[in-house]
Amino acid sequence: MEDPRPPLPRPPRSRWTSFVAQGLRTLHEDGNPAHRLRVEHNRNTILVHLSGEDGEGWTVLALDRSTRRWAVGEGRRQLDAATEAFERLYPAGD
Repeated sequence: MEDPRPPLPRPPRSRWTSFVAQGLRTLHEDGNPAHRLRVEHNRNTILVHLSGEDGEGWTVLALDRSTRRWAVGEGRRQLDAATEAFERLYPAGD
């Protein structure tokens, strides 16, 4: 399905950076510890949690491991964003 929104303009060229370890389960942007990333999974689903650049709010990608179908959720709390993404990927009653 094609995205109905207009395409984003290409940003100016810049260097790529990496996320680095912050404890055992969380990564943060090198030089910006408020910008965090966490990946978790179970037998069926992969969840990628990404905080806002300033550490506020979360975007979570839920990915079905066998089909590669995906859904995204957003929320102020990490749990709310993860719940939204998971429920969009696996709607109750379907």
